[in-house]
Amino acid sequence: MNITVIGRGRIGSGLGRLWQSAGHQVTALGREGGQAEESDVVVIAVPGQAVADALARVKGLNRQVTIDATNIYVPRTSAHPSLAHEVKSIIGGPTAKSFSTNFAALYDDIARQRVRPSNLYAADPGAREVTEQLITDAGFDPVFAGDLDQAARLLEDSSALTRAIASQIGPHFYRYGTAGGF
Repeated sequence: MNITVIGRGRIGSGLGRLWQSAGHQVTALGREGGQAEESDVVVIAVPGQAVADALARVKGLNRQVTIDATNIYVPRTSAHPSLAHEVKSIIGGPTAKSFSTNFAALYDDIARQRVRPSNLYAADPGAREVTEQLITDAGFDPVFAGDLDQAARLLEDSSALTRAIASQIGPHFYRYGTAGGF
């Protein structure tokens, strides 16, 4: 896949490395913006409050499958029900919320885990297959939390729980599975 990652921080650069290792073509765009016209998938990995500004600097955004990997750390100011919905309103294509409940600081440790860690995601039907593939190619097991309209905000709000756990045990992986599946 041809992937454009908007954001060169730990999440954007870390995912880009993982996907390049899996054989994908990855273009990383920073604050200066750039071109996404040739992209099959657009991944946005910027602070939640910077979504509109970051996307305004990118040309060629035209209904691509989009994965929103942003997190919210400040009070919401958007009229949208979630950051993923804000992203979708700008790009216009099928959208997923993913990679916002994992720690980018641990990306280099994924392959060393005895059991693949999980990654929760929500997605429009048209983004689900691509999102599952990219989650798998990054080294995680995808766990579908529901349709974007029902679950994107839930995933965004769960970042407070993730941070609370991290304050006790540090950055961590999580694993969801069926009984007897471990």
